[in-house]
Amino acid sequence: MSFRVRPARVDDLDALYDLATLTGGGFTNLPADRSTLGAKLEKSRAAFARGETPPAGDLFVFVLEDAKTGAILGTCQVFSRIGVEQPFYSYRISKLTQVSPELGKTFNTEMLTLCTDFNECSEVGGLFLHPEARSGGLGVLLARSRYLFIRRNRPRFADKVVAELRGVIDEAGGSPFWDAIAGKFFGMDFKEADAFNGAHGTQFIADLMPKTPIYTAMLPPEAVAVMRQPHPTGRAAMRMLEQEGFSGEGYIDIFDGGPTMSVATDSIRTLRHAKELTVAGIVDSHGAPVMLAAAGGLDDFASGWAHVAIDGDTATIDADSAAALGVAVGDRLLAAER
Repeated sequence: MSFRVRPARVDDLDALYDLATLTGGGFTNLPADRSTLGAKLEKSRAAFARGETPPAGDLFVFVLEDAKTGAILGTCQVFSRIGVEQPFYSYRISKLTQVSPELGKTFNTEMLTLCTDFNECSEVGGLFLHPEARSGGLGVLLARSRYLFIRRNRPRFADKVVAELRGVIDEAGGSPFWDAIAGKFFGMDFKEADAFNGAHGTQFIADLMPKTPIYTAMLPPEAVAVMRQPHPTGRAAMRMLEQEGFSGEGYIDIFDGGPTMSVATDSIRTLRHAKELTVAGIVDSHGAPVMLAAAGGLDDFASGWAHVAIDGDTATIDADSAAALGVAVGDRLLAAER
């Protein structure tokens, strides 16, 4: 096992900041601000240290680590419940048809309504991989490890999981969708608003965002064109979400118009098909298939690709992976097909 996903530590701040500077903006959950990232890591540390609790406003931050060198090449996050401290806002898209018999005309449009329909759901987000590490299944490892973590700690999470995908941003770091709607009410450009949201939360949205439905027919074409569209670098992430069972339900992000997807927690493919196993043996190497494996519960959680041979409810695992995951004979292992 060359790479593993583990809980982020407070001393990962420098590595996390370096990753944040590479995102190009629009990553609300990964702002390039040391103070904000430091607060996130401290909140995550407290969440990992807390015993089993019902769904609350916990944040769990993970990093992708080279098990041999200790280099940090990616990160992701899981929120046990959103909308606890501040509302979780989205735009809900609905269709409107109006008919005039006198004119013999039918008018079809869509409407955007500000809502908090996903309050009290869980959320997966903040996934970012270093540009030089976007191969070898590392993005899939990061993404799917979150679902094994939820499986291992199921009582701490809600019955629905949400994922917001970054929307289309232009080369200057601006958002056509933001400029068409919210930018007119906040007096700041997209980058400023995105940074403010990452540091201070969503209360300013409640304070100034228009509350009345917005007709998309009144928006400029460039804003309508990017609605529901992920950032080009997020298309692979969208496909991975779809493979896990996530789907769009007519919701988009209020900042950049990117798609908001959701799924019933227990319907997530990786979570549903993962097998609870007992480690019966550790071998130097064998021809067993590569599987996604995870061990530990909270602060000792670790996951990665491993050679796992399953026999009933027991398994053998290769020695390198066992060391990286911190498992010994008799320990519990969670494994899912690649």
